[in-house]
Amino acid sequence: MSEAMTAGSLLRRARECDGGEIVSVKPNGLDWRFIEFQALRLPAEASLHLATGNNEVAIVVIGGTINVSTSGHKWRGIGERSDPFSGPPATVYLPAGVSYELVTVGAAEIAICAAPGRGEFAARLIQPTDVRQHVRGSGKAERTIRDILMDDDEAGSLFLTEVITPPGNWSSYPPHKHDTDDLPRESQLEELYYYRVQPSSGFAFQRVYDPKRGLDETVTAHDRDVVLVPSGYHVCAAAAEYCVYYLNVLAGPKHVYRMSFDPAHAWIKERWTW
Repeated sequence: MSEAMTAGSLLRRARECDGGEIVSVKPNGLDWRFIEFQALRLPAEASLHLATGNNEVAIVVIGGTINVSTSGHKWRGIGERSDPFSGPPATVYLPAGVSYELVTVGAAEIAICAAPGRGEFAARLIQPTDVRQHVRGSGKAERTIRDILMDDDEAGSLFLTEVITPPGNWSSYPPHKHDTDDLPRESQLEELYYYRVQPSSGFAFQRVYDPKRGLDETVTAHDRDVVLVPSGYHVCAAAAEYCVYYLNVLAGPKHVYRMSFDPAHAWIKERWTW
């Protein structure tokens, strides 16, 4: 890990605010190169006029309902859940070079996820019914996965998924990584975790480590915090009595998602049904 991103900077704390930007991340051109992210809490009837620029963009409705309009599309009433623990999300995907307007119907929380636009992919609405939901792991490592945009042919850069981890359970487990261009075994992808916790006073622990590069850090993520994984193995755990949600955003030089597990812990998944 370069000097530009020290271990302590893996954590981005949420701002204490009733509205507006909660937390944001931008590429630094060095060890964080691909993902741009912004989480927003907006009041009813708020209006944003934005453009994707050179990026493709996915707008994930964390909670509430929004309308999105471009020159060629008008989507109304996007979002059915009150919070991310209430069911799968609605998401709008927009390619590069698009101007759009976002208007909230009631108060809403959204995540705007962006990465370099590559290829030709149509603007589209991904409904909650389009999200593939399944259970991964078992016992104290069981969690629910909601795949929003996880196939290699669905976008040019972005991968998106949500995970619900029950109280006291481990997630992103066994520890795995995707920081090396070694296809078909592993692909190079940086990753971002946007956390929500229920009740909101709770927390999660996340470890990011790479023995070869001297990185081994464990951080405490609270409600609406972001944790960055520029490289290395990573794993997290929900505190007892607190349900933990996170939105994963991944992107890299190639739109291929392949991961490898820490050999010391890979045996844990041998009896799991994935």
